[in-house]
Parts: sequence; structure tokens; C-alpha cells
Amino acid sequence: MTKPSDIELKKLKTALVIPLFFLIITFSLKLIETLEGFSFVEWGVRPLSLEGLPGILLAPLIHSDWDHFFANAVPLFVLGVSLFYFYRGISVKVFIYIYLMTGLWVWMGARDAWHIGASGVIYGLAAFLFASGFLRRYIPLMAISLMVVFLYGSMIWGIFPLQMNVPYSWESHLWGSVAGAALAVIYRKQGPQRVIKEWPEEEYEYPFWEVEEKNKELDS
Repeated sequence: MTKPSDIELKKLKTALVIPLFFLIITFSLKLIETLEGFSFVEWGVRPLSLEGLPGILLAPLIHSDWDHFFANAVPLFVLGVSLFYFYRGISVKVFIYIYLMTGLWVWMGARDAWHIGASGVIYGLAAFLFASGFLRRYIPLMAISLMVVFLYGSMIWGIFPLQMNVPYSWESHLWGSVAGAALAVIYRKQGPQRVIKEWPEEEYEYPFWEVEEKNKELDS
């Protein structure tokens, strides 16, 4: 007989797969850059240019330096595992759409620069987890929403053009947030839902005088 703890452990292991795989790839690319002495920055998104189109797929894997990588690694892991654990039925679709929508929208509407890093995906995950819990009005998922606010609430300032250096792409943050919030609305009827208890109707017992009146009506 499978124990509930074994089931939860299996779910957790499954939730770890994609975030860890993603981090292994980004770490490997950063390590190659460091060891070989060259840069993958031009694999990023360059808005409205053919050379920047591959960046829609590649930009989240590229980071300017190790500080940039580690700054993104922790929130990506925490938010990614949260998505794949609590939203198992729709997590893969949500992750892929956040990834692609953010990159495409940055390519279509951002300043002329190389946009790199996984921060757009991170903002998308945070926006989805925050909005989805409240839209579903499901207490466990609302707790995840509050966790996101507590841990990453300060990220809200990242959607504004307060910095303009290469690894800081406020456009990625903005479009990622829009993608995550939009997907929370689109998929609000799919995935985990609040359980609505339906109480059985109690049988109504008529008082004896009403029973006599109904019997008379039936006899007449």
C-alpha cells in the first residue's frame, strides 16, 4: 500500500526535474564562457532584428556574469518547483508559454539592446503564482501567493526602467509579469481547484395537520 508521504515525495521529485535541468544548462553555458573566455551575449534577444530572433529561445539561458546567474538561480528554482508541485496538471504548458511569450514580446517591444537572463521567466512565474492563488480562491494556493509576496514582493520595482545596463532588462520583467498574469486568468478553470462541499438536502417532515390536509386532497 502506497503511503501518502511516498506520493508527496514522488510529486516533489517530479517537480524538481525541469527547474534543475534548466539550471544545469544555464550553469554549463556560464562555465563554458568562463573557461573558454568568450561571451554568449549575442545569443540574447535583439528586438526587431533577425539576429535577435534565436534569443527568444536562448536568452533565458545566458547570463552576463556569475553574479547575474546566481541572482536568477535561486528564485527560478524556488518559483519553478512551486509551479510544478502545486500546478501539476498545467505546469508544463504554463512554463513553456511564459518562456516563449516573454521572449517574443521582448523581441517585439523593447529597447535596442541585447536582452539576456532568466529574469523574465522568473517574473512570469511569480506573477502566475501570485495571481492564480487568489483567482482560484483556494486557501493552500493563496498561501503560495502570499509566500511569493513575502519573498519576492520587492521585484515589483523591476518592471520600471530604473536601470539600463545590459543584464538588467526591465522590459523582460514587464512582459514576463504580463504573460504570467494573463496565463493565470486563462487557466483559472484548469489545474487545482477549491473544493466546494455540497451538503445533502434534509428530508422535510410535514407536521401531522399538513399530512391530513394532503391526504384529503389526494382522496378528493
